[in-house]
Amino acid sequence: MENISVKGLMTLPPYFNVPEKVRPFFAALRRLRDQIAAEHIPGIGLQELVHGHDGDFEAAIAEGATIVRIGTALFGERA
Repeated sequence: MENISVKGLMTLPPYFNVPEKVRPFFAALRRLRDQIAAEHIPGIGLQELVHGHDGDFEAAIAEGATIVRIGTALFGERA
């Protein structure tokens, strides 16, 4: 598919009250990204690794996240 360019991977792990419980999901996505990147597939760049949100962004960053979702911290709880 020459007109498609994949820039990264994103995951939404199960919700846990303890942020460290999501770390294995973030680590698995990082490993998957590394495996795919090693294949040097045309159109697959994988510069971005998107995982984590307000409650677990520190674990996400530790596992290589380049983008985290922090909407609630910025805009507050949804009505």
